[in-house]
Amino acid sequence: MTRQIPVTQIDPSTGTSNKKKKGETVELYASRKKIYVKEVKGFYQKIRTISLWALMGMYFLFCWVTIDGQPLVYFDLPAREFHLFGGTFFPQDFILLSGMLIIAAFGLFFVTTLFGRVWCGYTCPQTVWTFIFMWVEERIEGSRNKRMKLDKSPRSREKLIKKALKHAVWLLIAFATGLTFVGYFYPVQELSVDLFTLNANGWAYFWVGFFTIATYMNAGWLREQVCLYMCPYARFQSVMFDQDTRTVSYDASRGEPRGGRKKGVAPEELGLGDCIDCGLCVQVCPTGIDIRDGLQYECIGCALCIDACDDVMEKMAYPKGLIRYATENELEGMPSKLLRPRTFGYGAALVVMIGAIIFTLMTRSPAELDVLRDRGALFKYNGRGMVENSYTVKIANLSQVRQTFELSVSGLETARLLNNKNINVDVGENLEVPTVVEVDPEAITQSNNTITFTIESISGEPLTIETESRFVGPERR
Repeated sequence: MTRQIPVTQIDPSTGTSNKKKKGETVELYASRKKIYVKEVKGFYQKIRTISLWALMGMYFLFCWVTIDGQPLVYFDLPAREFHLFGGTFFPQDFILLSGMLIIAAFGLFFVTTLFGRVWCGYTCPQTVWTFIFMWVEERIEGSRNKRMKLDKSPRSREKLIKKALKHAVWLLIAFATGLTFVGYFYPVQELSVDLFTLNANGWAYFWVGFFTIATYMNAGWLREQVCLYMCPYARFQSVMFDQDTRTVSYDASRGEPRGGRKKGVAPEELGLGDCIDCGLCVQVCPTGIDIRDGLQYECIGCALCIDACDDVMEKMAYPKGLIRYATENELEGMPSKLLRPRTFGYGAALVVMIGAIIFTLMTRSPAELDVLRDRGALFKYNGRGMVENSYTVKIANLSQVRQTFELSVSGLETARLLNNKNINVDVGENLEVPTVVEVDPEAITQSNNTITFTIESISGEPLTIETESRFVGPERR
C-alpha cells in the first residue's frame, strides 16, 4: 500500500495554490511537474542581474587575465603550483586553502543567520546558470503562457525550430562553461586551440565534455530539483535560522483573508485582506512553491515573489511589502534584533579566521627548511678522527625565482659541513640533499647536542632561515 500523508498541494503548472480539504491526501512520492516561471522585473531582479553579470564576468575572464606572464587564477596540478591573483602557492600552503574554506563556511553561516538563503538566491552557481538558461528560454520560446501552449501543441516545424534553437544555445553556454572551468587547470589559450585542432589530451576532452553535460542538465533540465534534493544546504539551513532571521515572508495578518476584487475597491469594504489571490507569487517562483503557505525549505530567497507582489500592490494602489524580507518576530508585531549570540559567534569566528589568514600571508616565508638526522647510525669516526653525523636537508623554494642558498651549521665548536654548502633550488621545487657534519671529539661534552642549520640566500633578496637538529657523539668522561 502506498504511504500517504496530508499536505498542501501546489500546482506550479497553473500557478495556483489550493488547500486540500480535510481527509484528502496526496502521494508521498510524485513525478515532477515542469515549472513554467513567469518573467518579472523589479528591484530585487535588478540586484540579481548585477550580481549575475559580475559573477559570470569573473568566471569567464579570470582564466584569461595574466599578471607578469602568470594567469590571474590558474591551478597547475602537474607542477603543483597554484596561481592566485599574482601570488603562487604550493602544497606546503595547504593550510591556507583550509583556512579559506573555513572562512567561506563561517561567512555563509553568518549571512544566513541574518538574511536567510541570500547566497542561494543571488550568487549560487546553480541559481546563476539556471536564470541564464531561463532567460534564453524566455527569449526563444516566449512568455510563460506561450511556453505552456507550445509544449501542449502538436509537433510542428515552428515548435521543432524553437526547441532546437533553445537547446543549441543551452549547449553553447554549457560548452563555454566547461571550457572555462578546465581552463583554470589547463592554460586556456592552449586549450582553446588544442581542442579544435584535436591536439588536446583525452582527459581535456573528457572534463570539458563532463562539465558541459553537467551544466546543460543541471541548469536546463534539473533546475529546482538540484536545490530541493541534491543540495545539502536546503536541509541544514534551519539550524541557523531563528525568529530574528530575515527571510522572504508573506504578511498573513495583512493579506488574509485573500480574494479577488476590482481595482479601487478598499479591501475593508469586502471584508478581505490586501492579497487579491492572483497567484503571481507562485507563477514567478523558480521552485514552484507558494510563499503564502509560510517558510518552506524549498524557498531559495530569490525574492521574485516580492517583485511580483509589489507590482500588483502598486497597480491596486495598496502599500507595498505584503511579501517582503521580514523576521518572524516582525510579522508577529514584536521587535527584531539584528545582532544575536549566534550572530556574534559566527562573526567572531569569521574575523578570527580572516585575521589568521592575513597574518599567515604577511609572514609567509619564500622558503622552508627542514633537516632530518639519519637514524640508521648514531655516529661514526672518519679517517681524520672526527665524529660524523649524516643528515638530509629539505629546502622548499616558495618564491617566484630560482634561488641559490648557502648552507651552514653552528652550535658546536669546530662543527662544519663536509659537502653541499651551496644549493640551487628551482621555483616551487622541494629539494632533498644529503649532507654530513663533522665535529672534533674534543668539542663534544655530552652524547646529545643541539646544532643549528642555516640557509642564506646568495641570489636575489636577502633571506636567512634557521632550524635546529641534534648531533650525537661520544660522551666525554
